[in-house]
Amino acid sequence: MQYSELVDAILGDIGRALRQVDPAQVESLAEALLNAERVFIAGKGRTGLQMRAFAMRLMHLGFNVHVVDDVTTPAIGAGDLLLIGSSSGRTSSLLRYIDTVDAQGARLVVVTGNLNSPLASAAVALVHIPATNFKAGDASGEPSILVMGSLFEHCLGLLCDSLIIRLKAALNVAEAEMNARHANLE
Repeated sequence: MQYSELVDAILGDIGRALRQVDPAQVESLAEALLNAERVFIAGKGRTGLQMRAFAMRLMHLGFNVHVVDDVTTPAIGAGDLLLIGSSSGRTSSLLRYIDTVDAQGARLVVVTGNLNSPLASAAVALVHIPATNFKAGDASGEPSILVMGSLFEHCLGLLCDSLIIRLKAALNVAEAEMNARHANLE
């Protein structure tokens, strides 16, 4: 397959999956973020990298945001939100957070590719990205030319970017204000 054909196939796969995301779920996630005192972000592997990028943009918007597993991350508490990205919804290290969130009075929101997962069941709100996850044995999404979990990961990144655009408008944050929060120790 030629490069241009691959690009068309990849963009087609991503577009099909993202068009199937329920806009009401995305709006619910945006509202949960806007109403949280602090936002904690978690994910593992390549999905975790997308979630870390989302945490950075939330910080640029002025959110009080922390990435789980960073050494400076404080304890979660009442009024806080834990947002987990997990294609399978079954990652064992992420499942351990459920009890802590419940015990501390925080809220759990999940972006997942698997509606029939423990994380999806525990979430107070979720966004479902219908992307195939063969590792988890869940083939509920569209098959893709992309390998392994890449369809979910790319869709997650674009979903998060769409949320940043929505939140930027809701908070009336200027681009210059976001740029002023950009790292300068580089």
